[in-house]
Amino acid sequence: MPDAYGQLLDAVISHLEDMKARGISYVGVSAETLSELQNFPKRTKDSKPPFQAPAPGVTPSPAPLKISSSTAPVAERSVDKGKVALFDLAFEKGAPSPGPSLDPSTKATVFASLRQRAMACVKCSHLASSRKNVVFGVGNINSELMFVGEAPGADEDAQGEPFVGRAGQLLTRIIETMGLTRDSVYIANILKCRPDTPGQPTGNRKPTPEEMQTCIPFLHEQIDLIGPKVLVALGGTAIEGLLGKTAGITRLRGTWQTYRNIPLMPTYHPAYLLRNQGPMEKRRVWEDMLQVMEKLGMAISEKQRNFFSKGN
Repeated sequence: MPDAYGQLLDAVISHLEDMKARGISYVGVSAETLSELQNFPKRTKDSKPPFQAPAPGVTPSPAPLKISSSTAPVAERSVDKGKVALFDLAFEKGAPSPGPSLDPSTKATVFASLRQRAMACVKCSHLASSRKNVVFGVGNINSELMFVGEAPGADEDAQGEPFVGRAGQLLTRIIETMGLTRDSVYIANILKCRPDTPGQPTGNRKPTPEEMQTCIPFLHEQIDLIGPKVLVALGGTAIEGLLGKTAGITRLRGTWQTYRNIPLMPTYHPAYLLRNQGPMEKRRVWEDMLQVMEKLGMAISEKQRNFFSKGN
Protein backbone atom coordinates (compact mmCIF):
# COMPACT_ATOMS: atom_id res chain seq x y z
CA MET A 1 0.00 0.00 0.00
CA PRO A 2 1.69 3.24 -1.09
CA ASP A 3 2.19 5.95 1.54
CA ALA A 4 0.82 9.47 1.27
CA TYR A 5 3.87 10.75 -0.54
CA GLY A 6 3.73 8.01 -3.15
CA GLN A 7 0.00 8.50 -3.66
CA LEU A 8 0.47 12.21 -4.20
CA LEU A 9 3.28 11.57 -6.65
CA ASP A 10 1.05 9.14 -8.57
CA ALA A 11 -1.71 11.77 -8.63
CA VAL A 12 0.64 14.42 -10.04
CA ILE A 13 1.96 12.06 -12.70
CA SER A 14 -1.59 11.06 -13.64
CA HIS A 15 -2.56 14.71 -13.98
CA LEU A 16 0.45 15.45 -16.19
CA GLU A 17 -0.28 12.43 -18.37
CA ASP A 18 -3.83 13.73 -18.79
CA MET A 19 -2.49 17.14 -19.81
CA LYS A 20 -0.18 15.47 -22.29
CA ALA A 21 -3.13 13.55 -23.79
CA ARG A 22 -4.97 16.84 -24.23
CA GLY A 23 -2.03 18.26 -26.19
CA ILE A 24 -0.56 20.59 -23.56
CA SER A 25 3.18 20.77 -24.09
CA TYR A 26 4.40 23.00 -21.27
CA VAL A 27 3.47 23.67 -17.67
CA GLY A 28 3.71 27.17 -16.24
CA VAL A 29 5.82 27.21 -13.08
CA SER A 30 6.88 30.33 -11.24
CA ALA A 31 10.51 30.93 -10.32
CA GLU A 32 9.56 30.65 -6.63
CA THR A 33 7.96 27.25 -7.17
CA LEU A 34 10.97 26.06 -9.13
CA SER A 35 13.21 27.06 -6.27
CA GLU A 36 11.04 25.25 -3.74
CA LEU A 37 10.93 22.08 -5.83
CA GLN A 38 14.67 22.07 -6.46
CA ASN A 39 15.41 22.59 -2.76
CA PHE A 40 12.83 20.10 -1.55
CA PRO A 41 14.42 18.05 1.27
CA LYS A 42 15.36 14.49 0.58
CA ARG A 43 12.87 12.12 2.10
CA THR A 44 14.23 9.58 4.59
CA LYS A 45 12.77 6.31 5.69
CA ASP A 46 11.61 7.69 9.05
CA SER A 47 10.32 11.05 7.81
CA LYS A 48 6.60 11.73 7.82
CA PRO A 49 4.80 12.08 4.52
CA PRO A 50 5.01 15.76 3.55
CA PHE A 51 1.44 15.87 2.29
CA GLN A 52 -1.89 14.38 3.25
CA ALA A 53 -2.85 11.43 1.11
CA PRO A 54 -5.75 11.88 -1.30
CA ALA A 55 -8.93 9.96 -0.59
CA PRO A 56 -8.73 6.30 -1.62
CA GLY A 57 -10.01 5.63 -5.11
CA VAL A 58 -9.82 9.25 -6.28
CA THR A 59 -6.85 8.79 -8.60
CA PRO A 60 -5.84 5.32 -9.79
CA SER A 61 -2.14 4.62 -10.18
CA PRO A 62 -1.16 5.20 -13.82
CA ALA A 63 1.34 3.36 -15.94
CA PRO A 64 4.92 4.48 -15.35
CA LEU A 65 5.63 7.94 -16.75
CA LYS A 66 7.98 7.91 -19.72
CA ILE A 67 10.85 10.29 -19.11
CA SER A 68 12.50 11.59 -22.26
CA SER A 69 15.98 13.04 -22.50
CA SER A 70 14.89 14.93 -25.60
CA THR A 71 12.70 17.38 -23.71
CA ALA A 72 13.85 20.03 -21.26
CA PRO A 73 12.95 19.48 -17.61
CA VAL A 74 11.06 22.44 -16.20
CA ALA A 75 11.29 21.19 -12.65
CA GLU A 76 12.69 18.21 -10.78
CA ARG A 77 12.02 16.78 -7.37
CA SER A 78 14.09 14.45 -5.19
CA VAL A 79 12.45 11.10 -4.45
CA ASP A 80 14.46 8.68 -2.33
CA LYS A 81 17.73 7.92 -4.17
CA GLY A 82 16.77 9.32 -7.52
CA LYS A 83 14.91 12.14 -9.20
CA VAL A 84 11.61 12.11 -11.03
CA ALA A 85 11.29 14.88 -13.61
CA LEU A 86 7.64 15.74 -12.98
CA PHE A 87 7.28 18.08 -15.93
CA ASP A 88 9.71 16.39 -18.31
CA LEU A 89 7.24 14.70 -20.62
CA ALA A 90 7.84 13.29 -24.08
CA PHE A 91 5.42 14.84 -26.59
CA GLU A 92 4.68 13.28 -29.91
CA LYS A 93 4.62 15.26 -33.13
CA GLY A 94 1.24 16.83 -33.69
CA ALA A 95 -0.75 20.00 -33.24
CA PRO A 96 -0.89 20.81 -29.53
CA SER A 97 -3.34 23.11 -27.88
CA PRO A 98 -1.76 26.18 -26.31
CA GLY A 99 -0.69 25.38 -22.76
CA PRO A 100 -0.34 27.73 -19.82
CA SER A 101 2.07 30.59 -20.49
CA LEU A 102 5.42 30.37 -18.75
CA ASP A 103 6.58 33.35 -16.79
CA PRO A 104 9.48 35.18 -18.55
CA SER A 105 12.20 33.87 -16.24
CA THR A 106 11.11 30.25 -16.54
CA LYS A 107 10.60 30.57 -20.29
CA ALA A 108 14.13 31.91 -20.76
CA THR A 109 15.52 29.08 -18.63
CA VAL A 110 13.67 26.38 -20.57
CA PHE A 111 14.68 27.95 -23.89
CA ALA A 112 18.32 28.06 -22.82
CA SER A 113 18.13 24.38 -21.88
CA LEU A 114 16.63 23.58 -25.28
CA ARG A 115 19.48 25.44 -26.98
CA GLN A 116 22.07 23.49 -25.00
CA ARG A 117 20.51 20.18 -26.02
CA ALA A 118 20.45 21.22 -29.67
CA MET A 119 24.08 22.32 -29.52
CA ALA A 120 25.10 18.92 -28.20
CA CYS A 121 22.95 16.86 -30.58
CA VAL A 122 24.75 14.19 -32.63
CA LYS A 123 21.73 12.18 -33.82
CA CYS A 124 22.75 12.78 -37.44
CA SER A 125 26.36 11.71 -37.06
CA HIS A 126 27.27 12.64 -40.64
CA LEU A 127 26.03 16.21 -40.05
CA ALA A 128 27.56 16.50 -36.59
CA SER A 129 30.98 15.45 -37.90
CA SER A 130 30.98 17.94 -40.77
CA ARG A 131 29.39 21.00 -39.14
CA LYS A 132 31.30 23.99 -37.82
CA ASN A 133 28.42 25.26 -35.70
CA VAL A 134 24.90 24.26 -34.73
CA VAL A 135 22.55 26.95 -36.04
CA PHE A 136 19.86 27.00 -33.38
CA GLY A 137 17.92 30.19 -34.07
CA VAL A 138 18.01 33.88 -33.30
CA GLY A 139 15.68 36.66 -32.22
CA ASN A 140 13.00 37.47 -29.70
CA ILE A 141 11.62 34.39 -27.92
CA ASN A 142 8.46 36.37 -27.12
CA SER A 143 7.84 37.43 -30.72
CA GLU A 144 4.46 37.16 -32.41
CA LEU A 145 6.15 36.42 -35.74
CA MET A 146 8.46 33.52 -36.56
CA PHE A 147 10.23 32.78 -39.84
CA VAL A 148 11.21 29.19 -40.66
CA GLY A 149 13.74 28.28 -43.33
CA GLU A 150 15.04 24.91 -44.46
CA ALA A 151 18.68 24.48 -43.36
CA PRO A 152 21.85 26.48 -42.76
CA GLY A 153 24.20 27.23 -45.64
CA ALA A 154 27.95 27.76 -45.56
CA ASP A 155 27.72 31.30 -44.14
CA GLU A 156 25.28 30.22 -41.44
CA ASP A 157 27.41 27.20 -40.54
CA ALA A 158 30.46 29.45 -40.19
CA GLN A 159 28.73 32.04 -37.99
CA GLY A 160 26.25 29.84 -36.10
CA GLU A 161 23.31 32.09 -36.96
CA PRO A 162 20.50 31.57 -39.48
CA PHE A 163 20.10 33.74 -42.57
CA VAL A 164 23.33 35.73 -42.47
CA GLY A 165 24.42 35.29 -46.11
CA ARG A 166 23.03 37.19 -49.11
CA ALA A 167 19.61 35.57 -48.70
CA GLY A 168 19.64 36.47 -45.03
CA GLN A 169 20.49 40.08 -45.79
CA LEU A 170 17.49 40.21 -48.12
CA LEU A 171 15.26 38.67 -45.44
CA THR A 172 16.44 41.34 -43.02
CA ARG A 173 15.45 44.06 -45.52
CA ILE A 174 12.01 42.46 -45.93
CA ILE A 175 11.53 42.42 -42.17
CA GLU A 176 12.61 46.07 -41.90
CA THR A 177 10.27 47.05 -44.74
CA MET A 178 7.45 45.55 -42.67
CA GLY A 179 8.35 48.05 -39.96
CA LEU A 180 10.01 45.45 -37.75
CA THR A 181 13.60 44.60 -36.88
CA ARG A 182 15.48 41.34 -37.10
CA ASP A 183 15.79 41.33 -33.30
CA SER A 184 12.02 41.70 -32.84
CA VAL A 185 11.11 38.48 -34.70
CA TYR A 186 12.41 34.94 -34.36
CA ILE A 187 14.24 33.15 -37.18
CA ALA A 188 14.97 29.43 -37.26
CA ASN A 189 15.42 26.51 -39.63
CA ILE A 190 13.99 23.02 -39.78
CA LEU A 191 17.53 21.63 -39.75
CA LYS A 192 19.98 22.95 -37.17
CA CYS A 193 23.07 21.66 -39.00
CA ARG A 194 24.27 22.37 -42.52
CA PRO A 195 23.60 19.39 -44.80
CA ASP A 196 26.98 17.84 -45.52
CA THR A 197 28.38 17.90 -49.05
CA PRO A 198 31.11 15.26 -49.07
CA GLY A 199 33.61 15.73 -51.87
CA GLN A 200 32.26 19.21 -52.67
CA PRO A 201 34.26 22.18 -51.35
CA THR A 202 31.36 24.57 -52.04
CA GLY A 203 27.63 24.48 -52.55
CA ASN A 204 24.64 23.36 -50.51
CA ARG A 205 22.17 20.52 -50.77
CA LYS A 206 18.56 19.99 -49.81
CA PRO A 207 18.06 18.19 -46.48
CA THR A 208 16.62 14.71 -46.73
CA PRO A 209 13.20 13.83 -45.28
CA GLU A 210 14.95 11.63 -42.71
CA GLU A 211 17.20 14.49 -41.59
CA MET A 212 14.24 16.85 -41.27
CA GLN A 213 12.24 14.26 -39.34
CA THR A 214 15.11 13.73 -36.93
CA CYS A 215 15.73 17.42 -36.28
CA ILE A 216 12.24 18.90 -36.34
CA PRO A 217 11.40 18.14 -32.67
CA PHE A 218 13.77 20.97 -31.76
CA LEU A 219 11.73 23.31 -33.97
CA HIS A 220 8.49 22.05 -32.43
CA GLU A 221 9.77 22.97 -28.98
CA GLN A 222 10.89 26.38 -30.23
CA ILE A 223 7.47 27.06 -31.71
CA ASP A 224 5.62 25.86 -28.62
CA LEU A 225 7.78 27.94 -26.28
CA ILE A 226 7.72 31.10 -28.39
CA GLY A 227 4.01 30.79 -29.16
CA PRO A 228 4.00 33.05 -32.24
CA LYS A 229 0.74 34.31 -33.65
CA VAL A 230 1.99 33.80 -37.22
CA LEU A 231 4.55 31.52 -38.87
CA VAL A 232 6.18 32.26 -42.22
CA ALA A 233 7.64 29.32 -44.14
CA LEU A 234 10.44 30.35 -46.49
CA GLY A 235 10.60 28.16 -49.56
CA GLY A 236 9.36 24.83 -50.78
CA THR A 237 11.67 22.71 -48.64
CA ALA A 238 10.44 24.42 -45.49
CA ILE A 239 6.85 23.71 -46.54
CA GLU A 240 7.72 20.09 -47.26
CA GLY A 241 9.38 19.71 -43.88
CA LEU A 242 6.56 21.39 -41.97
CA LEU A 243 3.44 20.28 -43.81
CA GLY A 244 4.67 17.28 -45.76
CA LYS A 245 3.36 18.91 -48.94
CA THR A 246 5.36 18.63 -52.15
CA ALA A 247 2.89 20.46 -54.37
CA GLY A 248 5.39 23.26 -54.91
CA ILE A 249 5.81 26.66 -53.35
CA THR A 250 4.43 28.38 -56.47
CA ARG A 251 1.03 26.79 -55.86
CA LEU A 252 1.02 27.22 -52.08
CA ARG A 253 2.53 30.67 -51.55
CA GLY A 254 0.11 33.37 -50.52
CA THR A 255 -2.48 30.91 -49.15
CA TRP A 256 -2.86 30.50 -45.41
CA GLN A 257 -2.06 27.10 -43.96
CA THR A 258 -2.13 25.91 -40.34
CA TYR A 259 0.72 24.35 -38.41
CA ARG A 260 0.50 23.38 -34.74
CA ASN A 261 -2.69 25.47 -34.52
CA ILE A 262 -0.85 28.56 -35.79
CA PRO A 263 -1.59 30.40 -39.07
CA LEU A 264 1.26 29.73 -41.49
CA MET A 265 2.06 31.76 -44.60
CA PRO A 266 4.16 30.03 -47.26
CA THR A 267 6.28 32.34 -49.40
CA TYR A 268 9.33 32.21 -51.61
CA HIS A 269 12.75 31.79 -50.05
CA PRO A 270 14.84 34.98 -50.26
CA ALA A 271 17.39 33.02 -52.31
CA TYR A 272 14.70 32.65 -54.98
CA LEU A 273 14.37 36.42 -55.18
CA LEU A 274 18.13 36.74 -55.62
CA ARG A 275 17.84 34.52 -58.69
CA ASN A 276 14.61 36.12 -59.93
CA GLN A 277 14.83 39.83 -59.27
CA GLY A 278 11.93 40.98 -61.38
CA PRO A 279 9.43 43.34 -59.72
CA MET A 280 6.61 40.83 -60.21
CA GLU A 281 8.32 38.23 -58.01
CA LYS A 282 9.18 40.82 -55.39
CA ARG A 283 5.57 41.97 -55.40
CA ARG A 284 4.30 38.43 -54.82
CA VAL A 285 6.48 38.02 -51.74
CA TRP A 286 5.47 41.47 -50.52
CA GLU A 287 1.78 40.63 -50.92
CA ASP A 288 2.41 37.62 -48.68
CA MET A 289 4.03 39.88 -46.10
CA LEU A 290 1.10 42.30 -46.28
CA GLN A 291 -1.18 39.40 -45.38
CA VAL A 292 1.09 38.57 -42.46
CA MET A 293 1.00 42.18 -41.28
CA GLU A 294 -2.79 42.23 -41.50
CA LYS A 295 -3.04 38.96 -39.56
CA LEU A 296 -0.87 40.49 -36.82
CA GLY A 297 -2.99 43.65 -36.74
CA MET A 298 -0.08 45.85 -37.80
CA ALA A 299 -0.67 49.29 -39.24
CA ILE A 300 0.06 49.37 -42.98
CA SER A 301 0.84 52.65 -44.70
CA GLU A 302 -0.21 53.48 -48.22
CA LYS A 303 3.45 53.49 -49.20
CA GLN A 304 3.88 49.97 -47.87
CA ARG A 305 0.79 48.75 -49.72
CA ASN A 306 2.18 50.05 -52.99
CA PHE A 307 5.70 48.63 -52.77
CA PHE A 308 6.70 46.85 -56.01
CA SER A 309 3.33 47.50 -57.63
CA LYS A 310 3.14 48.82 -61.21
CA GLY A 311 4.35 52.37 -61.50
CA ASN A 312 6.08 52.33 -58.10
